[in-house]
Amino acid sequence: MKALRTLALTVALLGPASAAQAQVVDLSKTTCKEFLESGKDGIMIIWAWLYGYYADQDADPVVDFAKLTAQGTKLAEACKAAPTKDIISIAETIYEAK
Repeated sequence: MKALRTLALTVALLGPASAAQAQVVDLSKTTCKEFLESGKDGIMIIWAWLYGYYADQDADPVVDFAKLTAQGTKLAEACKAAPTKDIISIAETIYEAK
């Protein structure tokens, strides 16, 4: 879990992206439209952050890239259907589903 958070933070700090250019991004106030317009790097950073954020605290430090991509794709599709909704509202339905 800590390794994933460290990786996401490193990518956010080192990788240039529209969303990463801001010092602070409040995902509860970020609309799906803003998320989808954040560029490939911004989308990937948010996907990785959400994957770690919604992971079980006691989970093994394993990144399942297929699951990360599948959940991220579902998030992008749901955001396309509801561009004015905030990303966390959409993410909760996807990432909390077991």
